[in-house]
Amino acid sequence: MPSGLFQSFDPAEPVPASYYRNGAPHLVRDPETLLDGMNPQQREAVVHAGSPLLIVAGAGSGKTRVLTHRIAYLLGARGVQPGEILAITFTNKAAGEMRERVEALVGPRAKAMWVSTFHSACVRILRRESKRLGFTSSFSIYDAADSQRLMALVCRDLDLDPKQFPPKSFTAKVSNLKNELIDEETYAGQADNAMERKLAEAYALYQRRLREANALDFDDIIMTTVNLLQAFPDAAEHYRRRFRHILVDEYQDTNHAQYMLVRELTGGASGQAPKKTVDGEFVNPAEAALAEIPPAELCVVGDADQSIYAFRGATIRNILDFEEDYPNATTILLEQNYRSTQTILSAANAVIERNSNRRKKNLWTAGAEGTRITSYVADDEHGEAQFIADEIDRLTDAGDAKPGDVAVFYRTNAQSRVFEEVFIRVGLPYKVVGGVRFYERREVRDVLAYLRVLANPEDSVPLRRIINVPKRGIGERAEAMIEALASRERISFPQALLRVDEAYGMAARSANAVKKFNDLMAKLRGVVESGAGPAAVLEAVLEETGYLAELQASTDPQDETRVENLQELAAVALEFEQEEPVEGPDGEPVQTGLPGFLERVALVADSDQIPDEDGEGRGVITLMTLHTAKGLEFPVVFLTGMEDGVFPHMRAMNNTKELEEERRLAYVGLTRARERLYLSRAVLRSAWGQPSYNPASRFLEEIPPTLVDEKRTAAAAVPSLKSGGVGGSGGGFGGRSAGTGTAGGRRSTPAAGWGKNAGRMKDRPTVTLAVGDRVTHDRFGLGTVMAVSGPADDAKATIDFGAEGTKQLLLRYAPVEKL
Repeated sequence: MPSGLFQSFDPAEPVPASYYRNGAPHLVRDPETLLDGMNPQQREAVVHAGSPLLIVAGAGSGKTRVLTHRIAYLLGARGVQPGEILAITFTNKAAGEMRERVEALVGPRAKAMWVSTFHSACVRILRRESKRLGFTSSFSIYDAADSQRLMALVCRDLDLDPKQFPPKSFTAKVSNLKNELIDEETYAGQADNAMERKLAEAYALYQRRLREANALDFDDIIMTTVNLLQAFPDAAEHYRRRFRHILVDEYQDTNHAQYMLVRELTGGASGQAPKKTVDGEFVNPAEAALAEIPPAELCVVGDADQSIYAFRGATIRNILDFEEDYPNATTILLEQNYRSTQTILSAANAVIERNSNRRKKNLWTAGAEGTRITSYVADDEHGEAQFIADEIDRLTDAGDAKPGDVAVFYRTNAQSRVFEEVFIRVGLPYKVVGGVRFYERREVRDVLAYLRVLANPEDSVPLRRIINVPKRGIGERAEAMIEALASRERISFPQALLRVDEAYGMAARSANAVKKFNDLMAKLRGVVESGAGPAAVLEAVLEETGYLAELQASTDPQDETRVENLQELAAVALEFEQEEPVEGPDGEPVQTGLPGFLERVALVADSDQIPDEDGEGRGVITLMTLHTAKGLEFPVVFLTGMEDGVFPHMRAMNNTKELEEERRLAYVGLTRARERLYLSRAVLRSAWGQPSYNPASRFLEEIPPTLVDEKRTAAAAVPSLKSGGVGGSGGGFGGRSAGTGTAGGRRSTPAAGWGKNAGRMKDRPTVTLAVGDRVTHDRFGLGTVMAVSGPADDAKATIDFGAEGTKQLLLRYAPVEKL
C-alpha cells in the first residue's frame, strides 16, 4: 500500500467514528499524494472535472495508473460516492486488476463501484429490468457454441441448404447486425435479395427461439440494454441518476452498440432532447424527468493508433470523432513512454506517422537511447526460426535475458508451427498464448484423423472423429447402431461400417449417408494406392471431403485462420516429401510415405508438455499473434514474417483502410518491446507447398536505417537468384519506395491458388493417357497403360509396372508422367 495515502490507526486504539460510513471502513488520506510522481499531462488527466474527457494514451504511457488514480481522486478529493462510478474495461481480467488497484488506493469502499466489462455491466442491468422486456431475471446466456447450434437448428427447420446458406455464416452475419443495433424486424424491411431475405427469415426465427428459451446470446446483451434505455425513459433516468461518473478504457476498440450504450448512460453531450406533443407538453412524465438530468461526467481512454480490432466490429471513428460527438470535450495527450528505449519508440513513430487522418502524437522517453534494432533476412521460414532460437540461446548464455523475458510475435496463428518445431528440437521451453498449439488445433486434428484412417483402416478412434466431419448426416444414433452391429457380430467398428445394411433400425437416410462415406474413403484409399505422397493425399482429403470448400465459403474470420492452418499443414507434408531418405540408428531406412509423415507429426505433437517455469524460475518463451500481444510488454521481442503478403497480410495489400489497420498492428508489435527488438523475414516461404517469394514488408522500409543493425541482408541470404526470384539489393531496409508493392522493381510471387475461391487440385491438369502409352511413376517406375476408364476429373488407369505389378491409379492424384 503506497505510503502517505492513508492515515494509519493503532489497532489498540478505538477507531474514530469518521472511519466508518454506512458500515464500511472509510480510509482518511491526503488526495494530493495521488499525484506524486506523475508528469503534468497525467496530473491534468487525474484532476480534470466537468466536460467530457478524452485521454489519448500512447503505448506505455501509464494509462492504467492514470485511470485508477483518477477514480481514487474522484472518491478522495471530489466527494464522489463509490456507487456513482461505472468503470468499463474490455476483459474480466482488466476489470479485476483495476478494481484491485483502486482498492489498494482507497480501501474497501472500492467494492461499491461498478468495475466491469460492457457485457457484465449490461447483464446486471438486464437482470434488474428483465420484466420490462418480457423475460425472467434467470435468463440464460448463449455462448458462441450455443448460438451456432441454435442457428443450425433454425436453418434445418427452414429447410435451408447448408451449402448454399451455411449456418456458421448466418451466425456471423446476425452478430454483425446486432453490433450495428439492427434488429430482425428492421433487417427484414431492408432485405432486397434472396440471400438477405433468407437471412432475415433465419434471424427472426432465431430470435423467437431465444425468447422461447428465456435466453439472450452474447450480442443481444448490449443491444437489448440499449433498446431498454431508449424505450423506457424511467429506466434510463434511474441509471443516469445513479452513474454520475463513467470511465471507459480502450475506447478505440468499441463497436457501434457499445458506443450507443455509453451515449445512453451518460445522456449524450448535453442530455437527450425530450419528446413533446404539439402543444408543448411531455408525452411521458419520465421524459421530463430525464431531460432535467445533466449529462454524467464521461472519461474515455484510448489510442487510435492501437485500434486493431475492426474484424470484431470495432469502429475507429468512435475515438477519432469524439470531439465532434462531444463538442465541449477536453483532450489530453499522454506521450511520455515509461516502457521502451528511444530507439524502439522512434521506429514505432516512423511507422505509424504514415497513416492518414490520425491525431499527431510522438512517443518519447526520458530513459536510455537503447541498442539498435536487429534485422535479419533468412533464406526461408526454417532459417528464420533457427536464427531466433540461436539468438535466444546466445542472450541466455550471456545472461542478457532469460526465456521468460522473450516473446515471438507473428501475424497469423499458422506461423507458430515452424517455431514450435525448432524450439522442441533444440530444447527451448515455450508456450503458445492466446491460441492452441499447432497440432492440437481442431482443423489440423480433423485432417490428420483422415490420414490416420487411410494409413490404418482399422483405427476406430480417428474414424469416429471424422465419420461426420464435415457434417454428412451420420448422427450419434446412427453411430450407436453401427457400434451395436459391431458388438453383435464381434467385429471392429470399421468393419461394421462396411456392413451398414445389417444394422437394425437404421434409417434409410442414415444408411445412405454411411454408404457415401464408405465410397469416399474407398476413393481416398485409391489415392494412397496410386502412390501419391502425403501432400497429394492431404490435398485429396481436403477437396474430396468438402472440408476446405466449407471453410472457404464461410464468412467467419476464424475459418479464414483455419484455412491458413491447413495451408501450413500442406507445407509440412511437402517438406516431408522433399527430404532425402535417411537411415535409422539401426541402419534400417526410416518410414516414408503417409505412415512416415504421420509418425513425424506424432513425435512433434506428442512431445512432453513444456512447463511454465523451470526449476530456476527462468520462465518460458512466449509465442503469440500480434493481436494477442496488445497490452503486454517484454524485455526482448522478435517480430517475425516481416514480408509484404505476410505482414501486412495479403488481403490488406490493395485496401487503404485495411493497410492502415495493419500498420497500427505493426505499431502495437513494435511498442511491446522494452529493451531489445528484432525484425526478421524470409526470402522464400511455403504456401500450400508452393514457394512464395515475398519482398520486404513496407513497414520495415518505413523505419529509418540509422535505427537498425542489419545482421543479415537478402543479398547475403540468396546471392544468385534467377530472374523470377527476389534479389536482395539494399537488404530489408530502403530497397523500395513506400507503398509501391514491389521490391527493387520485382513483384512478389503470390501464393498458390488456395485462397478464398480457388483450389489447387481443381487447377492442376490431369494427365491424359491411352492404352499402350509408356509412363513413369515416382514410386513404381516405368509402366505400360493397359486400360483407361472414367470421366476426365476421375479418370483411372490400369498400368503394368512389371516387377511392381499391375496398379489401378487415380490419374488426378497419381505422381505419373507420360513418356
